[in-house]
Amino acid sequence: MTEYRTAELFDGELVRVLAEDGHGFFGKPPTQMPSQALCLDIFRSMLLTRAMDDRLLKLQRQGRIGFVGTSTGQEAAIHGSAAAFERSDLMFSALREGSAAIQRGAPLHEYIAHMFGNAEDTAKGRQMPNHFQSKEANFPSWSSVLGTQLPHAVGAAMASKMRGDGQVVCAYSGDGTTSSNGFHSAMNFAGVMKAPIVFIVVDNGWAISMPSSRQTGSSSFGRKAEAYGMPGVDVDGNDALACYVSVKRAVDRARNGEGPSLISLRTYRMLGHSSSDDPTRYRNPDEVEYWSQRDPLDRFEKWLLSESVIEEGGRGRMQHELAALVASAVEHAEAVDSPPLESLVEDVYAEPPRHLRRQVVEALRVLDEKGAAEAVMGKFPL
Repeated sequence: MTEYRTAELFDGELVRVLAEDGHGFFGKPPTQMPSQALCLDIFRSMLLTRAMDDRLLKLQRQGRIGFVGTSTGQEAAIHGSAAAFERSDLMFSALREGSAAIQRGAPLHEYIAHMFGNAEDTAKGRQMPNHFQSKEANFPSWSSVLGTQLPHAVGAAMASKMRGDGQVVCAYSGDGTTSSNGFHSAMNFAGVMKAPIVFIVVDNGWAISMPSSRQTGSSSFGRKAEAYGMPGVDVDGNDALACYVSVKRAVDRARNGEGPSLISLRTYRMLGHSSSDDPTRYRNPDEVEYWSQRDPLDRFEKWLLSESVIEEGGRGRMQHELAALVASAVEHAEAVDSPPLESLVEDVYAEPPRHLRRQVVEALRVLDEKGAAEAVMGKFPL
């Protein structure tokens, strides 16, 4: 393992706004910059994601939750891009964008409840952790099967186009997903039908143990857009401002009826693919060290300080506050019971059919929960 991924493309240039050290702009500042208030919101969301990664991974290692897919190193790509959409737009995520729902208004305690799969989980404990969904944030759930959310996202975009409501759809995926049937089908259909959708490929270097360099013969992921009849661009995904500006242009284009775009955000996954993964088995440690020196939080913080958006020590105070919020949500979630067993048969039929009611009652009997069984039998008479 002598070669490793760098912050540059092998062939072509990345869109950048901030200098890599965070001190000033890479070139001329773009005309469509986020407001100071929005910059602060993006930074706060990035810090919250880092805080949740730290706490949730520890909980998984302690056996208190079952699975975590961390986003450390990708915070600028996630929150810079998510900020470019309106709250009324639909956002279809992949594994690491769940905290964007909180950025869009989903309650933190609901996200933590989902990680525990308890009775307050809006998915009723039926989904894996990190597969969050929130109606309030216009944030549908997704499947671990790569790419399956992308045709769904295009369908939602076409429905919006038919309604004429001006809604734009966001569709996240990773670099590995670009090899899936779902990616091709979604891109092709969206290109033909001029769907109001923005595809965002978060190219974090690795699809589990497969490096991006072996994922495609294309010179970049952004250039794949040309084959589908839409514009595409490759962006420095560790530059929160570049992520926002590039995605905002694509969102405005879609909202103006000009069709889809593909934005590839080049970043790096600092930790394992998930809590089940050991990245030391396939990654060069020099690569991890290289990217650790390019932390998107450090880069954005330096610029925010230079613009007086935050003051010295502001990051530390926010980190302390956000860690306390996460700790409080975890403490509450651990005090909440599991979803009631009878919820297993809800949400498919208006009235659960007799055979499902019988199964619930029998399951409760097997568990020797006589009182609970009687309560359910009263609710579901056989």
